[in-house]
Amino acid sequence: MERSHQKVPMITTKPIILDEDCAPRRVLELFSVKWTTMVLHSLHFHGGVCRTGVLARSLPGCSKKMLTQTLREMERDGLIDRKIYPVVPPMVEYSLTPMGKLFIEPLEMLYAWASRNNEALSKLTRRRKKHPASTEGTSGVSP
Repeated sequence: MERSHQKVPMITTKPIILDEDCAPRRVLELFSVKWTTMVLHSLHFHGGVCRTGVLARSLPGCSKKMLTQTLREMERDGLIDRKIYPVVPPMVEYSLTPMGKLFIEPLEMLYAWASRNNEALSKLTRRRKKHPASTEGTSGVSP
């Protein structure tokens, strides 16, 4: 049984010139960093504020070192704020900044799209696992 494919509307305006510092490249750079998007999603899921331990538990597979590095980069970029409470042991809380909140809508749209298209994404994963790239006797460049 053949599926009907949705037609993508033709773009009638001029194409975006994808200069090195253009907006599409900058947003894809942000969204291509796996842990950054997952931290944003996790913070949003927890109401915009979350303690370090809760974040760590909500991101299985993310090492403590990687989480710390990601949080520092996100704080430096202005996506999150860090608040340290003067208690023993120290308590650290992260929250979305107004700029971080700007990225929630497109991120959640992307995550929802991925959930709706999980079957197609699974096929891509299986294809990669079935046919691993081989560098034996090649320059590592696919035909």
